Amino acid sequence: MISAPRRILLVSANRHREPYPVYPLGISYLKSYLRWRLPDYEIVLFDCNLGTDEQLETFIRRMQPRYVGLSFRNVDGANSLCEGNFLTGYRAVAEAVRRATTVPLLIGGAGFSIFPQHFMEIVGADYGLAGEGEESLAQLIETLDAGREPADIDGLFVRGHETKPYPRPHRCYLRSLEVEFEDAWIDYYWRESGMLNIQTKRGCPYDCVYCSYPVIDGRTTRTLDPDRIVEDIVRLRRSKGIDYLFFTDSVFNICREFNIRLAEELIRRDARIRWGAYFSPANLTREELALYRRSGLTHIEFGTESFDDEVLAAYGKRFVFEDVLRASEAALAENIYYAHFLIFGGIGETMTSIERGIANARHIRHSVFFPYVGMRIYPHTALQRLAVEQGVIAADDPLVDPRYWLCPDFDLERTRSLASASGKAWVFPDDENDALMHRLRVERNKKGPLWEYLRKP
Repeated sequence: MISAPRRILLVSANRHREPYPVYPLGISYLKSYLRWRLPDYEIVLFDCNLGTDEQLETFIRRMQPRYVGLSFRNVDGANSLCEGNFLTGYRAVAEAVRRATTVPLLIGGAGFSIFPQHFMEIVGADYGLAGEGEESLAQLIETLDAGREPADIDGLFVRGHETKPYPRPHRCYLRSLEVEFEDAWIDYYWRESGMLNIQTKRGCPYDCVYCSYPVIDGRTTRTLDPDRIVEDIVRLRRSKGIDYLFFTDSVFNICREFNIRLAEELIRRDARIRWGAYFSPANLTREELALYRRSGLTHIEFGTESFDDEVLAAYGKRFVFEDVLRASEAALAENIYYAHFLIFGGIGETMTSIERGIANARHIRHSVFFPYVGMRIYPHTALQRLAVEQGVIAADDPLVDPRYWLCPDFDLERTRSLASASGKAWVFPDDENDALMHRLRVERNKKGPLWEYLRKP
């Protein structure tokens, strides 16, 4: 008698597509890892960007998995000019799963890691895993298969158990992961996004007051295996012709020796890709940029947040505007496109500092500026503590519905006017650029972020 296949279904529940859909990298890493750790299981995936809830329900009935895992990447778009969260859509995905099967429902991902108790309740999950989840998920399934009550697993939440603020913290982290991209997904994201994404390191050692990344992935930086990263890239280039990748590290230019080794390996293997990443303007030399450029770097997205020194200090940044200007000029000298991402109206900001920052922006050449308005307040951050101390939010506010720190004298129209008068390229979150980007990406088959087409001298 042939036994029924043992299957684990992993579902990317995210449907956020602004400014473009992002490949669900997390569950591709999960699939590859679980295939190695749990060889008796078939690992199947479903992407909600490519299918409806009804199609998911049908898929589950056909696959008959033993476990279903839902990955939640974001809780909202962090955009004060278009507030709202994604929980209604996530709940609908979970309800589709429950209609199709009664097997254990496991959840994780960045959104869950920030709001674990709330997600457990809203989604009705049996188990949740906060933070890095590959090994914890393997341990959880092994424990459930053995008929034991799961415990002592890093990041584990169990339905009906109140654990605050977090369960057992992570004690060990993976340093060698292989990504296994899905063919059908590659075609969709390459067409709609013009890029795929990959990771080179996890964790963030910085202490920006607003950032939830250390809550999600820890403060300890873990570099992944550079040889394996490059092998994944080369294989993707040869098999599918993908020649643009974005490194999704919180900040790429930490761990300088590792980055140099990675760049040199890309050159040695003749990977022939173009790539982009998030950078900090701090401690970035032209010599480094020249090496990265030779390895394929074409786009830098600087997490600058402000062009005013007083505000940078209030935001917890470890650089000043002079560093921003120096890094910008170095990128320009190496023929690397660069954009700056900013936060207007955050803690320590005033309209006076906004005016100073926009005046400083005039010194940055051939760039694009993407300002967010207001600073999203997330749990377990310094900003949450400060917001409670100053009466901006209540101590018991779960913050699932977006709350923002916005300086009292903020004037959106004056800010727009000052930005426009600077003669530089400013793109506010509610500006209409979708039609242009669609034409470039889909109709003209341009690849990469494409914001370089918006630059001004």
